[in-house]
Amino acid sequence: MNFTPLSFDPPRGMRDFYPEDMLWRNRVFDAWRHAASVFGFQPYDACVVESLELLQRKSGEEVSEQIYHFEDKSGRKLALRPEMTPTLARMIAARQGQLAFPVKWFTIAQCFRYERMTRGRKREHYQWNMDVIGEESVSAEVEILAAAAASLKAMGMPDDAYKIRVNNRALLAELLAKSGIAPEHHAAVFLALDKRGKITDEEISALLEAEGLGEEPIRKTFALLGVQTLDQAATLAGADSPALATLREFFALSEIYGIADRLVFDIAVIRGLAYYTGIVFEAFDTERKFRAIFGGGRYDSLLTTIGGTPTPAVGLGFGDVVVVEVLKDLPGETAAGKNGVVIGYMFAEQREAATRLARALRVQGETVDLMLSRQKPKQFFSRAGSSTFADAIFIGPDDVQKGAAKRKNLATREETDVPLCT
Repeated sequence: MNFTPLSFDPPRGMRDFYPEDMLWRNRVFDAWRHAASVFGFQPYDACVVESLELLQRKSGEEVSEQIYHFEDKSGRKLALRPEMTPTLARMIAARQGQLAFPVKWFTIAQCFRYERMTRGRKREHYQWNMDVIGEESVSAEVEILAAAAASLKAMGMPDDAYKIRVNNRALLAELLAKSGIAPEHHAAVFLALDKRGKITDEEISALLEAEGLGEEPIRKTFALLGVQTLDQAATLAGADSPALATLREFFALSEIYGIADRLVFDIAVIRGLAYYTGIVFEAFDTERKFRAIFGGGRYDSLLTTIGGTPTPAVGLGFGDVVVVEVLKDLPGETAAGKNGVVIGYMFAEQREAATRLARALRVQGETVDLMLSRQKPKQFFSRAGSSTFADAIFIGPDDVQKGAAKRKNLATREETDVPLCT
C-alpha cells in the first residue's frame, strides 16, 4: 500500500510547544495562576467536549459554523469548546442552590474555534477565564481588572505598555434610545458596530439598513461613536443616567485599586457577544499593533438562557497567543527567563561526583539537568548554551582532585566556585 509523505507540521491553526515555547507559555500561565491566587479566585476545570445545544443556546445556530463539532457514535451532537463561559454557566446552574454567592472562580482552558487566522489568532489557544458570579456592584469588574493588571506585571509587562478600554453597553443603549432607535434593534446594532475596523462603514450601514434602520438613525448611530469622553456622554445621556453613574463609580473605585492610569473610556468598545449587559472592556498594547490582549464584561442574563436563576456575573477571557506576541515585542525582550543548571563531566570517572552534586542541588530545590554520559567540553557547553538553563557546571579530573568545580552563568560568563560532594 502506498502512502503520501506524512507532514511533520501540526494541523493548520494548531500548535506544538517545544521547550523554548514552553518557557513563554509557563511565564504566562504562572503569572495567571499567581494573580488569581493573590486575588482570592478559586480554580475549576471542565471537560473540553461540550454539548452543541448549550453553545447554540448561548450564541445561536451560527456558532456551528465557527467551531469544531461532531456526532459521537450514539448520535449526540458535541463540540470542542470555543470558550469557557457557557460551560461555567452550566456548572453554576447545576449547583445554583448549593453555592454561597458571590463565587470567584478561574481556569486556564484550551479552546478551539475554526476561523480565519491572523497574527495573534489561532484555531486553538489557551484562555485564562476569571469570573465573579452573584455580585451586582462594580467592585466585581474592578477586582477582575486589577487581577488582570497584576498578571501582566508578573509577566514583565510595564504599566505604560497597555491600556484597558472601558464602556457600558447600558449607556450605549440609553444613547441609542435617545436617538430614536427602538430597544428591539439594539442587539443587532451592537453586533454591527462591533465589526467596525473589520469591515467598512458602508458594510456596517448595510447591516443596519437590513435591520430596518433608516438613514437618519444610522447617521445618529455613527455620530455616537464620535463621543470621546465620559463628560461628552453625560451631555447626551443626561445627569440622571443610571449607566453613566455606574461608570463614574467604576472609575472612582479603580483609583483606589491603583489601576486608573491604565483605564480609558471608549464608547466604541462594544463586545460582539449578545450576552453582555453592562460594563465591557478590552485591553490593547499602547501602540495598537496587536489584537486585544484580553476582554470581557458583565453578563447578568446568561444563566437564564440555559434555564438557571437570574444571577449577576462579570467575566474576563485572556488568551495566551496575543500576550506572548506583545511580550516578545517589548524593547530588550529576547527570551523568557532561564533558570536552573546543567551538569556534565569529562570522563566516566567523574560521573559519581557529577551525580552527587546534582542530587545535592536538587535536594536544595534547584532545577538540574544531569548529563547521562560523558561529553567533551565543547560539546557540553554548546548543548548547555542552547538549552533553557541559566548555569552550567562541567566536572573534569582536576575538579574532583580539588574538591570544587566552576559554576558558569551562560549569559554573563561569570564563574563561581561550587564544592563537590563526597
